[in-house]
Amino acid sequence: MFFKIVSLIVSALFVLSNSEDIGFIYNGFSRANLSLDGIAQLTSNGLLELTNTSRLQKGHAFYPTPINFNNLPNGSNFSFSTTFVFAIVPSVLPGHGMAFVIAPIGGLAEALPSPFLGLFNENTTGRDTNHVFAVEFDTLQNREFNDIDGNHAGIDINGLKSVESKTAGYYYASTNSFKFNNMTLANGLPMQGWVDYDGTVKQINVTLAPMNVAKPNAPLLSLLYDLSPILNETMYIGFSGSTGSVVSTQYVLGWSFKMNGIAQGLDLARLPKLPRVGPKKQSKLLLIALPMISAIVVVIAFSVLIYYVGRKRKFAELLEDWELEYGPHRFKYKDLYIATKGFANKELLGCGGFGRVYKGVLPTSLIEVAVKKVSHDSKQGLREFVAEIVSIGRLRHRNLVPLLGYCRRKGELLLVYEYMPNGSLDKFLYDKTICVLSWNQRFRVIKGVASALVYLHEEWEQVVIHRDVKASNVLLDSELNAKLGDFGLARLYDHGSDPLTTHVVGTVGYLAPEHTRTGKATTISDVYAFGAFLLEVACGRRPIDPRVSDEDIVLVDYVFSCWSRGDILQSIDQNLGNEYVKEEVELVLKLGLVCSQTEPTTRPSMRQVLLYLEDIAPPPQPELSLLQNSAYDFSFSGFDHHLAMSSAFTADKEHSYPSTDSNSLLSTGR
Repeated sequence: MFFKIVSLIVSALFVLSNSEDIGFIYNGFSRANLSLDGIAQLTSNGLLELTNTSRLQKGHAFYPTPINFNNLPNGSNFSFSTTFVFAIVPSVLPGHGMAFVIAPIGGLAEALPSPFLGLFNENTTGRDTNHVFAVEFDTLQNREFNDIDGNHAGIDINGLKSVESKTAGYYYASTNSFKFNNMTLANGLPMQGWVDYDGTVKQINVTLAPMNVAKPNAPLLSLLYDLSPILNETMYIGFSGSTGSVVSTQYVLGWSFKMNGIAQGLDLARLPKLPRVGPKKQSKLLLIALPMISAIVVVIAFSVLIYYVGRKRKFAELLEDWELEYGPHRFKYKDLYIATKGFANKELLGCGGFGRVYKGVLPTSLIEVAVKKVSHDSKQGLREFVAEIVSIGRLRHRNLVPLLGYCRRKGELLLVYEYMPNGSLDKFLYDKTICVLSWNQRFRVIKGVASALVYLHEEWEQVVIHRDVKASNVLLDSELNAKLGDFGLARLYDHGSDPLTTHVVGTVGYLAPEHTRTGKATTISDVYAFGAFLLEVACGRRPIDPRVSDEDIVLVDYVFSCWSRGDILQSIDQNLGNEYVKEEVELVLKLGLVCSQTEPTTRPSMRQVLLYLEDIAPPPQPELSLLQNSAYDFSFSGFDHHLAMSSAFTADKEHSYPSTDSNSLLSTGR
């Protein structure tokens, strides 16, 4: 009994000592013993490298010994202090960010990279059971998590929706006040960070400063929050970083930590140097010998100068003052030229009414991209068009093709998109040399496009009307996930305002009748196009097919006639055979008819459509009478199916309908 008591006392003293007094400092990590996973590694000169230029990766680095937070004599009144020097070196565009993190044992095992910073995944973020505290330094805006901008620090508790966040920067003392200086996180330079928690007053402070600035008196973030319910008794402390489609190399140069005290300051002079970025210095020997070069070498140098002047003109691009505000969204023409091997024909992915699309590999980051060259002969409206393109470039959804940026040169506008290896959906529907998509794959594609349209219509900061929803503008990634692309015809307007009247544009067969009459594109006209898309995917036929009999040339007429005869399944794609779910196919076909109704007010919203597809809301009932038609109850009794399509042909000849083939615009498959 005596020995048991002694053992318990010794263990308790060890825990108390470990909790109260633990502190460490790393002025570089040359001989550090850290727990690493993912792509995190220690470099030969002592840098902790969390990520590199690999896409969609994460890296973790933790102090190897767990820290006791809640097993203290004064209960929950624990405090801690940490300081570190870090650097985020971007590739083409910065992405995605890093964080100081306190996590439970095994707490980050299922975490994902972008956009979750290696901390959570789509199912775990926001759970109270996570017991994760983090301070994020995020370089890419993600509105799904309410990011204020793409260059901010935030305090995260159990999820990526920051409890408190602010644009990166620091306060410096001025006359009787503090003034704020902005900082750019992804500037490739080392900077200092401090995270302090006072357990007595329950206050979290986060401070940033450049390397040559002492710790500011005023923190960047200050939050009153009791961390004792969040942190378990035993926790790990360290760093997490991640990359996405765009990448940055994230480094930690030094780190100091202290429980219940102030972390020891780092010796900035002893910290390892970041790898050199940019060209090497010229050889001193060359500088000394240069005046002695012979006349022949001068002639050669002059010839080389002429060559490079010509090369510079070759890659000359237009850049006006107003474009400077768009910053990292702009690519260099030279990089795109190299990426596409000089826009070689063998890299050509497709041609359409708006230009050509080329496959490319960016020379620095090795990211595969699709580059679309759009001609523009006039400056009229160009500024507004570029502004809109850059705005669309901020859209972030799993079912949208990411727009990475643009470039402007002479008479061309070049748009850069993420490359989709499986190309466009219409190839899988109509190209007999490509394997047929199963019904499960088609149904997943349909729900993905519906989810993307809900995001565009309701969930983003502005309303985005796509205006060209069709199979050839739906691209498939390596796992056959749907990505809605080609925003060349898209229009944006503020929530609560009316869209403006414009020229009628789109593709015959997908144009809503009211759009051809008024020239006003709305979310409901997108719903009409989605209805045509539903029938196209389920039936394996284009909305207008001149190869069939005259009475069946319009697909919506054909499906309507099958439904009228009580055999709507007769209209499905024969390539599916008997491998399909009857209830799902019937739902899709009926929804296609509901969305294609002539009267706009009788069509559902895209959110309602998604609820039907997810089996959350009861499916529409075609047998309802026309008098019961509303935005929530749908009927086909008075469905003017002929007018729904024929009006697309009888529109005013002044209006144009620029359509594209299956490879047009952003179709990135071979």
